Amino acid sequence: MSVQIPFVAPLDDIVHGTCEPVAEGLERVIAPNPSPFTYRGTGTYILGGGSEVVVIDPGPELTAHRDALAAALNGRRVTGIVVTHCHSDHSPLAAWLRSETGAVTFAIGPHGAVDEEPEDLPELAPPPAPVAEESPTSSGSSPEEPKETLDLAFSPDVAVTHGEAFVPGPGITLTAVHTPGHTSNHLCVAWKEHRALFTGDHVMGWSTTVVSPPDGDMAAYIRSLDVVAGRRDEVLWPTHGRPITDPAPFLEAYRAHRLDREAQVLGCVREGVDTVVEMVRHLYRDV
Repeated sequence: MSVQIPFVAPLDDIVHGTCEPVAEGLERVIAPNPSPFTYRGTGTYILGGGSEVVVIDPGPELTAHRDALAAALNGRRVTGIVVTHCHSDHSPLAAWLRSETGAVTFAIGPHGAVDEEPEDLPELAPPPAPVAEESPTSSGSSPEEPKETLDLAFSPDVAVTHGEAFVPGPGITLTAVHTPGHTSNHLCVAWKEHRALFTGDHVMGWSTTVVSPPDGDMAAYIRSLDVVAGRRDEVLWPTHGRPITDPAPFLEAYRAHRLDREAQVLGCVREGVDTVVEMVRHLYRDV
């Protein structure tokens, strides 16, 4: 029996392209890019709530999302741009936003070195959504097999390090929490004034995250989960899905689920199921 993760309620009431206040001093614009990797779409966060703001994960290179951000930021000064990692649904619009505003970009660094993937490694579908969830692919995404693509062009103006505090805007103190696993350069960002952690794709509110080679690393991911669990933040704001308002039990279940999957993989090997494709058919037969 697999460990069940207490996923939060689905985002059924979202309107793409709308700048929505979600907490004191915090707004979100969700891009119209729903898919099995992005759920209802990439959530771009705007911190500050006033005339000077910081943007986290500007999002994908989509005209509709760019226009929605432009409208949300009209008349406001963007003082900082933070990128959690270099997947194409998170970082590409950072270049446009930097050009338009002159704001400094912050990240751990560019994407890690890209090696050739093993030829016999199949493309795998992402983890399942919670039971009874409709498939995000029914919301207008491509019917082709999805895959996460990289933004190799992005490199931050300021490369932050784990534990480093930085102030990208007035009254906004952020702390870099390096969380490799999903990607080697993945960054979570703690907002000191609100005891909140923006978790990017490290922890999501609708599914477990994909950890795939060559840049993804499961051992690093588990260590990073332990780092986040040890922080005791009051709320987690993922880029995909609803906020996690009771992080401790959620993170405990998240970690247990990963270790449960590991045990299942070892069980497959012991039973003679020893190729990735066969394991997927065996372990995800209900998906």
